[in-house]
Amino acid sequence: MDTSSLLKTCGLPALWLLLLLSPAVFASYSIGVGIADSTGPTAEIAFMGYAKLDQKGSGLHLRTYARAFIIDDGTERFVFVSVDCGMIGNDIRQEVLRKLRGQFGDTYTEKNVMISGTHTHSSPGGFMLDMLFDLTAFGFMRETFNAIVHGITKSIERAHEAVVPGRIFIAHGQVLGVNINRSPQAYLNNPKSERDKYEHDVDKALTQIQFIGADDKPLGVINWFAVHPTSMNNTNHLVSSDNVGYASILFEKMMNNNATIGKGPFVAAFASSNLGDVSPNTRGPKCEFSGQNCSDQYTCPGKNEMCFASGPGKDMFDSTSIIAHKLYQESAKLWQNGETTEIVGPVRVVHRYVNMPEQSAEFYNETTGHVEEVHGCVPAMGYSFAAGTTDGPGSFAFEQGTTTSNPLWNAVRNLVAKPTAEDIRCQGAKPILLATGRIKLPYQWQPKIVSTQVAVIGNVVVAGVPGEFTTMSGRRLREAIKKVMNDTLNSETSVIVAGLCNTYSDYITTPEEYQIQRYEGASTIYGPHTLTIYLKQYQELMQAAVQRKELLPGPQPPELLHSNLISLVPPVLYDTPKWGRNFGDIIQQSRQVVWPGETITATFVAGHPRNNLMTDNTFLTVERLGDDEVWIPIATDADWETKFQWTRTSVILGSSEVTITWEIPQDITPGEYRIRHNGYYRYILGGVYPYYGTSDPFRVEVPIHNIRRHRYYG
Repeated sequence: MDTSSLLKTCGLPALWLLLLLSPAVFASYSIGVGIADSTGPTAEIAFMGYAKLDQKGSGLHLRTYARAFIIDDGTERFVFVSVDCGMIGNDIRQEVLRKLRGQFGDTYTEKNVMISGTHTHSSPGGFMLDMLFDLTAFGFMRETFNAIVHGITKSIERAHEAVVPGRIFIAHGQVLGVNINRSPQAYLNNPKSERDKYEHDVDKALTQIQFIGADDKPLGVINWFAVHPTSMNNTNHLVSSDNVGYASILFEKMMNNNATIGKGPFVAAFASSNLGDVSPNTRGPKCEFSGQNCSDQYTCPGKNEMCFASGPGKDMFDSTSIIAHKLYQESAKLWQNGETTEIVGPVRVVHRYVNMPEQSAEFYNETTGHVEEVHGCVPAMGYSFAAGTTDGPGSFAFEQGTTTSNPLWNAVRNLVAKPTAEDIRCQGAKPILLATGRIKLPYQWQPKIVSTQVAVIGNVVVAGVPGEFTTMSGRRLREAIKKVMNDTLNSETSVIVAGLCNTYSDYITTPEEYQIQRYEGASTIYGPHTLTIYLKQYQELMQAAVQRKELLPGPQPPELLHSNLISLVPPVLYDTPKWGRNFGDIIQQSRQVVWPGETITATFVAGHPRNNLMTDNTFLTVERLGDDEVWIPIATDADWETKFQWTRTSVILGSSEVTITWEIPQDITPGEYRIRHNGYYRYILGGVYPYYGTSDPFRVEVPIHNIRRHRYYG
């Protein structure tokens, strides 16, 4: 039977199956990869993630990047972008699409572009526009917003320009010792019969998609693994892409022959998945001062003693490196020696906006043995939300697991917005601390309309979810999607949960986990059956994808960018150097002879880093003197070994210093080196001007046995 007869007889699902099973019919894709700098302001802007007002940036540890991947089967195109940022808001995505529309027309739309945040908690905030998320960053921050939009847009542009014929492969691995469940009590409230299906209470699987050119040239890779990028804790003040960002850097340096970070042709992403209840702090929660185990409510007996988790390293930098290297090592092993399966088949992308409080679904209640109709709720945050997590404890005396309200806090809550009786009933076990869906001023606090999206590439499904699914929520979503695919096509399906895509609607727990009201349950904003509704929605998306049905786009979410946005972050007014100094002057420098493994520092007279974000550039370079007496850059502010720390020495005078540190690698080439600082200052009478400064040269000596070892191994 020919293809046209099969289509007439059996419909589109049969055609899809034919394409899946016939590589000769479908041999290759068009593939493009691109990377761009998305680093926002590195100084005086509060970070997005831990909600600590005093956690403001004062420098740079690792630059943040947007990494884009284009897959095109000749009839349909899909774009996946992984961004080193806390999450993605609707206005970020809409602004990116507006910029792309100006260049490429209708090639890139909200239907086929999926943007996922890695969820690092160490990048600048103020870009979400939903008031709750920007509140602790002192409102909207245009510099952060523009930097993220620029990075995403530029990465897609570069991927578009780099599209070539190619093939796609999928591989699966396992990474142990990098993640634990930070809410085990909630997880244990899931049915035992369900828990018994799984060896661990967090997902240990790493899923890798590999992109290879038709000429066998490596193009890029995406790895999905469930872990919070919270190895850098809430005492950190340096912008960082955290563990998954560093893993990306390690993979790219391997594939790009140690090219400057962000400049090589090969692009490697470590993207977020169902990380909602998953922590990288593998030592688990301990009391801050005593080191004793925390209580069941994650509190400590000492006055003002926090319960927090850490590890596995001696400090947060060491922990970040350990987690990153374990992720990188498994992904590199899969790339080099893993068993891969080629992905063949058509591309289909389906997208729909959903007004969550207006949704209903059917839920089988195991307690009663009946199927019930359940509904979404108007957004609200519970008491345990204010308690924070063991990755970053909250303020005041709030505790996780709180299921009863407090009259005093209710009175304070009601001054802002009072929940209705229906809100209280709908949210069930959650006592409402903030009725965010009822707050109108100054503008929307949390979204009611979310983006839902699936991309099907052959028999691989990428489900872009608008929030943080917990471990079991992600497992249920994968099973629900597999059921649709396997029932329709009778083929083995790989389902990837891509977290924090397109819209941020906080957490998604299972209904059973919700009852325990840990931080994740208190932050499941649409009520106890948020997941139940999402399972129904994503099954409908999958049915539409397989059957090639067009869905209505759903209600358009409000765009807030042109509202009267509030920002309480003061601008940079002017810079002045210290008396008798010029910008770029060296103030202090370490000794003149150093060895591998040691750290050298240099302090310079500086301008404010917000005068120029140095996008696709660097605030510093470490330079080696070449044989031709030319200084050669060997490291930038995007490298792990460097740190850029800014200090305001006089607010009134506008004076600043920057201290640059370089941890000398063990495999360093001996020779003469120097540190260069690049910056901009704002003149008191107007204008922003560049400057630079260099340290005195210093010599890196290498022990004789190191030189012999390098020679022996070539």
